[in-house]
Amino acid sequence: MHLVIVGRVQGVWYRASTRNEAVRRGVLGTAKNLDDGSVEVFAEGARDQLEGLIQWCWDGPPMARVTGIDVRWGDAEGGFEAFTILR
Repeated sequence: MHLVIVGRVQGVWYRASTRNEAVRRGVLGTAKNLDDGSVEVFAEGARDQLEGLIQWCWDGPPMARVTGIDVRWGDAEGGFEAFTILR
């Protein structure tokens, strides 16, 4: 799954909180800040785990204000060993 989360999502611990939530759900992948102020997430896991992560991403950490999420589904490639934060 590929997500691009827009709103006030940088500088509010969004990536770290997303990693914590993904680990809690057993999801593998990455989160990184994009130059336009959004956060990009690639994630692999069971469909219900991923759908739960999407729902969580709408709220995010307390200081975040999410205004939109672009969700794109794809086939898992098995390229992740953990959920990591990219710079």
